[in-house]
Amino acid sequence: MIDSPRRRRAPVLLAAFLVALSAGCAGGAPPRSEPGAGPGAGHAAPRAAATARASGAEVLRQTPEEVARTAASLRVLDERHPLYSITYHGGYDLEAPLEDADLADRSRARSWACSLFVAAGDRERPMFGRNFDWRDRPAILVRADPPDGYASMSLMDVGYLLPDGMGRADLSDPVVRRRLAHGVLAPFDGVNEKGLAIGMAAVPGDSRPSPRPGKVTVGGERVIRIVLDRAATVDEAIALMRRYDLDFGGGPRIHYLIADATGRSAVVEYIDGETRVIEPENRWQTLTNTLQYGRPASAQDDRFHRAEARLSATSGVLDWRGSMDLLENLAQGHTRWSVVYDLRGGPARLVLGKRYGEVREIPLREPAA
Repeated sequence: MIDSPRRRRAPVLLAAFLVALSAGCAGGAPPRSEPGAGPGAGHAAPRAAATARASGAEVLRQTPEEVARTAASLRVLDERHPLYSITYHGGYDLEAPLEDADLADRSRARSWACSLFVAAGDRERPMFGRNFDWRDRPAILVRADPPDGYASMSLMDVGYLLPDGMGRADLSDPVVRRRLAHGVLAPFDGVNEKGLAIGMAAVPGDSRPSPRPGKVTVGGERVIRIVLDRAATVDEAIALMRRYDLDFGGGPRIHYLIADATGRSAVVEYIDGETRVIEPENRWQTLTNTLQYGRPASAQDDRFHRAEARLSATSGVLDWRGSMDLLENLAQGHTRWSVVYDLRGGPARLVLGKRYGEVREIPLREPAA
């Protein structure tokens, strides 16, 4: 593994949100860069934002028509392990924090989980696999096509948006519908139209990047939205992540696995106040819940070694079925969803509640009615 050496605090509720999340595993966006323009090209520099939004400011920037279209797009895709879907219409402030009106407070229970991998041995069809392991709560599939960013689809746990005790969302409630719309700014994993995928997993400890003057601080989940909206390649994603300070809300830090349509991948971690990039030695890469920078492979957990053994045996060549089989092998008692993203534009494949005999195909854009 090779390192490429290349906080204003968010509101208290966002801190609680990030602690729970890590236990489980001004205008529109700047103009998108074109492929080949170089990392981060075409993007305005992050602004030095205030610690909180201005009084009454909306992080979601929608016309009344866009609010109505977003609400009307809500669907129940699966009743048994509830899966909702929403297509977000409109813009949003990519850097402003989510606040009390946007998120529900979550408990601070801790349970290190989540398994991710990239299988890029087949250069024509690289795959990105991810298990999200946490409480038995509904998930939501969020599609977004921002005015100045890349179209994407992502997944998140609905429990972080709804009040405690609400196991299922009442889609007839306008307050619930509005809360669910904020899921666009808190993805746990996802892929964009350029084949750039990203997911996160928690690791013990509270180290974070050192605050840097003039840098905007964003949460551990918000940086995923920034990457999905603005990055087409791993290089662009890393460059973007270096331009922000991350605040993990006082909870354990998060590390990330990123991959693109070429099969290139990298792990990004935050060690001793520095952003560290770990590149793979082969055409595959694995991420679980143990830090990798400066540590031997023997320090990793059992799920990491099982994934590496399978990927090594196939030289990193797995189709979506083989990728889902590997996720099934890595599943734990509390695996909530397993998703395989095809980085060359094919549909995602999603399994809920470990029902591996029932694979759902998810296209990037919502099918026409």
